[in-house]
Amino acid sequence: MFRGTLTQTSVYPRGILKWALHYNCASVILSHNHPSGGVDPSRADEVLTRTLQAALEMVDVRVLDHLIIAGDRSTSFAQRGLM
Repeated sequence: MFRGTLTQTSVYPRGILKWALHYNCASVILSHNHPSGGVDPSRADEVLTRTLQAALEMVDVRVLDHLIIAGDRSTSFAQRGLM
């Protein structure tokens, strides 16, 4: 949904919310890549996840997980207890 540079991407909650409403979602799984190869969530990743959860919660859309993909590795916010 969003494109960025090698080091950052701007994600707008409004865009995610619009997409979820368009498709009449009851829940979503967020994901993004880390070109650096590291799968550990950054502080910005954690803040963005909480922001998106709050925005989507207002229209009864549940965030099930947020996945970070890096090459052939991944990490799950839910499995790490961050959700």
